[in-house]
Amino acid sequence: MEIVGDNLPRSIVILGGGTAGWMAAALFSRALAGRCDITLVESAEIGTVGVGEATIPPIRIFNNTLGLDESAFVRETRATYKLGIEFNGWTRPGERYFHPFGVYGVTPDPGYFHQYWLKLAALGRAGPLEDYSLCAVAARTGRFGRQSQDPNSPLSTFGSAFHFDASLYARYLRGYAERLGVKRLEGKVEKVDLRSEDGFVEALVLDDDRRVEGDFFIDCSGFRAVLLEQALETGYEDWSHWLPCDRAMAMPCERQGDPDPFTRSTAQAGGWVWRIPLQHRDGNGYVYSSAFLSDDEAERTLREGLGAAPTAEPNKLRFVTGRRRKAWNKNVLGLGLSSGFLEPLESTSIHMIQAGLLKFLASFPGRQWDPVLADDYNARIALDFERIRDFIILHYHANQRDEPLWRQTREMAIPDSLAQRMALFAARGKLSLAAEEMFTVTSWQAVMHGQGVSPAAYDPLVDLHDVDRIAAEFDRVRDEIAAAAKTMPRHIDALRG
Repeated sequence: MEIVGDNLPRSIVILGGGTAGWMAAALFSRALAGRCDITLVESAEIGTVGVGEATIPPIRIFNNTLGLDESAFVRETRATYKLGIEFNGWTRPGERYFHPFGVYGVTPDPGYFHQYWLKLAALGRAGPLEDYSLCAVAARTGRFGRQSQDPNSPLSTFGSAFHFDASLYARYLRGYAERLGVKRLEGKVEKVDLRSEDGFVEALVLDDDRRVEGDFFIDCSGFRAVLLEQALETGYEDWSHWLPCDRAMAMPCERQGDPDPFTRSTAQAGGWVWRIPLQHRDGNGYVYSSAFLSDDEAERTLREGLGAAPTAEPNKLRFVTGRRRKAWNKNVLGLGLSSGFLEPLESTSIHMIQAGLLKFLASFPGRQWDPVLADDYNARIALDFERIRDFIILHYHANQRDEPLWRQTREMAIPDSLAQRMALFAARGKLSLAAEEMFTVTSWQAVMHGQGVSPAAYDPLVDLHDVDRIAAEFDRVRDEIAAAAKTMPRHIDALRG
C-alpha cells in the first residue's frame, strides 16, 4: 500500500436542499469534521416535494449519529411519536389491521413466538396477534412511553419513530449544518460541465455564471435528477407494472383533538389515503392510479375525508415508481427522489435517504476513484429498493377488494422474490430475511396476517411442548402487555414532557 497523503476529497457539492440535501449536509459536516469543504446549492424559487412526514425506527439512528437532542428535535419539527401504521380496508372494506414496530410477545425471537401463536389460534386459545404487541395496544389507547433497557420488561419490546414537518426538519438540519461550516449558495443550475477525459462532473454553472467546482457531487434535485439523469444519463428501472399508482395529492388540514401515535392508511377505490398527525396540523394525501381515477375525483375524495378545514391547497405530484439503474454513477451520488421513488405506504422515503448516506460513508471514495466501491454500493442500494418494493407490492397483491385497481393487482404476476417469500409463509408461517433487510420479521408477519395470508401449518417442533402450559404463558404475556400499556402516559402528555 502506497501512502499518498490526505486522500479525503477537498470538496463536496450538494445540489438541492429539502430533506435529502440538508440530511446529507448535516451528516457530512458531522462525519468529516471540517476536513472537507461542503457547499449546498439550492434555489428558493424551486419548491421541494417535502417527502416523508412519517418515518420508521431507524430515523433514531440517524438523529443519534448527529447527536441531536430529542426534546429539541420534537419541539422544532412539531413532531409526534409513531408506534406503527393502521391499515383500513386493505384486505376488504371495513376491515383493519395494525403494523406495529417492535416485536410480538416479550421475547427477542418473534419467529419463535409466532409459531406457538399459530397453534394456539387454530385451537381458539389465543387472542388476535395485535394483543401481544405493546406498540399495537399502546397505539389503540393513545399512549406512548420511553423504551426500557431492561430485557425483562415489556417496555423493552417496542420501537418507535416520528411524524414531523419535513420542511421544519430540513430547516432544523440546515441550522445544524451551517453551524458546522456548510456553505449555502442561492442559485439555479444553468448547465453542468463534464470532464472531457472521463465524463465526470466537473462543475455546476449557475444562472449568474458562478461556477461551483467539486470533487464529488450529491444529487438531491428531486424528480428532475439534474446530475444523475440529465447530465449522466444513468437510466431508470420502471416498476409501474407492479405498482400502478402514478399520482399523489397532498393537503394539510387543521389539527382536531389529540394526535394519534400512529400513521393511518385507508384503501380507496383508486389507491389509498394517508393521515399523519403532527402537533400543529394533520398531513393528508391520496396516492392513486390515473388509469383508475381522475385528478378531480381524487381531490374530491381527499377534501371530503379531511374532517377539518384545509390549511393549504392540494400539492399535486406525478411520478413513475422505480429506481435509477445506478444510485452512484461516476462522481455523483443520487439521494431521495433523484435516486428513485417508492410510494410512501410504509414511510420509507426518509429512510432511503438515510440508508443511502450511511452506506456511502461506509464506501467513501476519497480522491482515488475505484469503481469497485460504487459497484458494491449500487448492489446494496438496489437490494434495499427491491425489498421495499416487494413489501409494498404485498399490500396490493394480497387483497380481497372488488374494484378494478385491486382486481388487477391481486391477479398480476409478482416478483419471484416476493412469490417465494409468500409461499414459505403460507406453508409454515416462516420467513427468511437477509441481514440488512429494512423490515423485520414482525413487519412481515403483521402485513401477511393483516392481508389474509394464513399459514397452512405451524412448525411441528411446537408439539414438543405442553399446550396448556403455552396457553397459560400466552395469557400471562397478554395481561402483562395490557398492564404495561396502562402505565404509559398519554401520547399528548409524552409530547409535552
